[in-house]
Amino acid sequence: MLGIVLQARLGSTRLPKKMVLPFYNQKSVLEILLKKIKSRFNDIPIIVATTSNPLDEAIFKLCENLEIECYRGSEDNVLQRFIDVGNKYNLDKLIRVCADNPFLNINDLSNLINEFNELDVDYYSYSLKDGTPVIRTHYGFWAEGVKLSALKEIKNQTEESFYKEHVTNFIYERSNFFDVKLKQIDPKIEEYSNIRLTLDTHEDFNLLKEIYSKFNFDKDYSILNLLDWISQNKLWLTQMLTQIKRNSK
Repeated sequence: MLGIVLQARLGSTRLPKKMVLPFYNQKSVLEILLKKIKSRFNDIPIIVATTSNPLDEAIFKLCENLEIECYRGSEDNVLQRFIDVGNKYNLDKLIRVCADNPFLNINDLSNLINEFNELDVDYYSYSLKDGTPVIRTHYGFWAEGVKLSALKEIKNQTEESFYKEHVTNFIYERSNFFDVKLKQIDPKIEEYSNIRLTLDTHEDFNLLKEIYSKFNFDKDYSILNLLDWISQNKLWLTQMLTQIKRNSK
């Protein structure tokens, strides 16, 4: 069975409690994401993977209010947290969504889910034209699919703390061992490599909050429409470039 797992916690060092700060119409980024995902995928298990840290009680309560499952596990070992979620909810495939991405593209998420469901691969996501998985970029539009068996294989093969925090790196760095499939994004998107829509810092939060409140998410919304619109604002681009230099993955 496939499930959508959102990774979220409140103990971020760069911007504590960013997941529950008011972002748009007094709703937090996490609440906005969960409501969007639930409205589109109410037939798929949706689980928030947070930590057992008392600070994350606020995430647990939000999930309770939205009637969404919440798993509380290891704070430092994110890999183990995802394995535990897979085991508890009988998932053999997990769609990993980072809650740092308020501009997550729901249409591409739907395509990812449908295609990963049909494929027998360890890892599936989108990539740049040079093969870089989008999880390593600062665009913030996409999720990734991974098999539970592949996550367990990571645990068997390494004890490095880096791979316990960055859940899927071990897989796509070893495509000769794991079955990795990547789907190239529209090359036109890469023309906007100076745009950053992922949320790490206080500066990110304020800027993305402003952009989110001003953009018209109508039925004709597309990634390219959004990127083109943002690119018209030179001040935003300058701020984003500063954050890209400070927070490159």
